[in-house]
Amino acid sequence: MTGYLLACQGDPDDGELSGEMTSRQLLALLAAHPRESSSGRFFIDVSSMALFVDELAASPHHALVLILKQADLLDKANQAVFASWRAQELGLALRVADLAALENKDNAPQLARLSHLLVSHDHPEREAITRFARHHSPPLRVVVDKVPGWLELEACAGTGIEGIFADICRAPREIKQAVKLGPEAQQILQLMHLVQGDADIRNVEKALKSDMQLSYKLLRYINSAGFGLEVEVESARHAVSMLGYAPLFRWLLLLLARTHTTGFSPALMQAAMIRGRFAELLGQDFLTRREAENLFVVGMFSFLDRLLGTPVPEVLAQLVLPPAVSEALLSREGVYAPVLALVEACEGLDGRAADFSAPMSMTAEDVNKAHVSAIMWAQNIKM
Repeated sequence: MTGYLLACQGDPDDGELSGEMTSRQLLALLAAHPRESSSGRFFIDVSSMALFVDELAASPHHALVLILKQADLLDKANQAVFASWRAQELGLALRVADLAALENKDNAPQLARLSHLLVSHDHPEREAITRFARHHSPPLRVVVDKVPGWLELEACAGTGIEGIFADICRAPREIKQAVKLGPEAQQILQLMHLVQGDADIRNVEKALKSDMQLSYKLLRYINSAGFGLEVEVESARHAVSMLGYAPLFRWLLLLLARTHTTGFSPALMQAAMIRGRFAELLGQDFLTRREAENLFVVGMFSFLDRLLGTPVPEVLAQLVLPPAVSEALLSREGVYAPVLALVEACEGLDGRAADFSAPMSMTAEDVNKAHVSAIMWAQNIKM
């Protein structure tokens, strides 16, 4: 996962946000994370009214791609500012309306300022637009939007496009045959048992040292930018001491999710990490620290069937998780269920997020800040 298409969730009392207001809110959120935004690209739809806002000047240009409508791109009044943006490494994408505008030679100077073309999966000229972009000088990167499911995603992936915006979080992924957990997964589960039972740190260290790959991965994880440590951790025991058992369990869960090699999806893994961290951040304001950490497990486990190719109940049967965690995952009930429902709603653009945030007295600003923070955290974690 190398890029994110961002959209604001609104409060029910706000009415429909204007295009300019939405753009300003998103740009302000990104401006609050200038250092963490170095690993990905963030795509934002902008209106002509948002072309000159102050928030744009403060945003991380190297990580930003503004999606323009065709009329705004071709408007002669906007050309000077477009030229200035491109000189500052700001990416510009066109949400393609028709192929004829691309092929019109009079529009060549404006097209030369683009970095991406964004075209919907059901656009009648999608294949022709992709061919045009490939042969354009310089070549334009095509991103296909609104891909409805996994079969369509896999079909698009082989057509030479740059990327896909797909709602893979909510699209069901069929498990044709349950996959038996392999030796690596079993070893990770054993370590998870030790951590859950608050085993002596020497026993945990011994189990980690028995597999050099695990020790290496743990050190890579804790020394990644997502932790922001000022000193480098050089031993497994130091890492366990620095992390504590609850975060160590989280790391083992992340490793477990990567053990299904045949059907593993890096993008889905990234989405699962975002969901877990997002849920944890939302819970920090009204739950204890341990309960908020449990929310990370709830968020990650809600993806585990698609990541491991194994139904969630079968994985849960091999672990002793807090009852509230199992309740949220198996029946969508209990103290963690409302947060999980809100997180899942925020992964769509149907405006339902406010239905779940309002009962928990969370504002749209609270939710949006937590979501962006979760994205930044996930893209800076090294596994």
